[in-house]
Amino acid sequence: MHEGEKSLDSKQSASAAQFNRQSDRYGKSHILADTQDVEHGLRGVSVSPGSTALDVATGGGHTALWLARHGWKVTAGDIAPRMLENAQKLCAEEGFGIETRLFPAEEMPFADGSFDLVTVRVAPHHFSSPQTFVQETARVLKPGGHFLLIDGTVPDDDLETEEWLHCVEKWRDPSHGRFLSRKAWQDLAKEAGLKVIRSELHPRKQPDLGWYFETAATPEENRQKVLEAVAKASDHVRGALRLGNEEGKIIWWWPMLTLLACKE
Repeated sequence: MHEGEKSLDSKQSASAAQFNRQSDRYGKSHILADTQDVEHGLRGVSVSPGSTALDVATGGGHTALWLARHGWKVTAGDIAPRMLENAQKLCAEEGFGIETRLFPAEEMPFADGSFDLVTVRVAPHHFSSPQTFVQETARVLKPGGHFLLIDGTVPDDDLETEEWLHCVEKWRDPSHGRFLSRKAWQDLAKEAGLKVIRSELHPRKQPDLGWYFETAATPEENRQKVLEAVAKASDHVRGALRLGNEEGKIIWWWPMLTLLACKE
């Protein structure tokens, strides 16, 4: 048993099991290997010799690799041991050494003020407590340090679309928690004492639904529930998510949130 596993709650345990099982799906061919969103999100954030970065829920390590390439001293954290192994291997193959640590996002094993930058990318919708995660982020950041969050989101004040997407994502991957709106993330950052520099929405086209089923190893029963939900989606939901069919593939566009904040 790895250190820290005893403290996992039920949601964290589900995420750890899911991503350990599916870790090999998050390699170089995964959509997150394209890190243009990281580069865009960190524009204006400078790195100096010795600047430290913590990549939370690193997954396949794509963000960690981008950070290492750009001069950061990187610690990559995840709740799944196999994800950490793959992330370290990805960086090593490109000639970069990173430190890896096993921990849930809500309980970071670091002293106050340890990092100049904390990043998290397309993972917080799996977290047990986004609020606790943001508070932990603020705690481990140095004064003047930055926090970059990139994740799928839901339109503000659109409960119909939020509920539809929540159900579909939960069926597709039971370890899914919930997407938060841009306003909700901004409020959590402010409550933790972070100053929001910018928060931007960038719709991102999702690969076909079949790809998602395979990536998450969605059970057949749940695949049918998702397909039924797609077929019965209202015109409002279809419009909000640009849900449609292209060349026989079901596609939609996630509203993607990029939020950059700093600790004053």
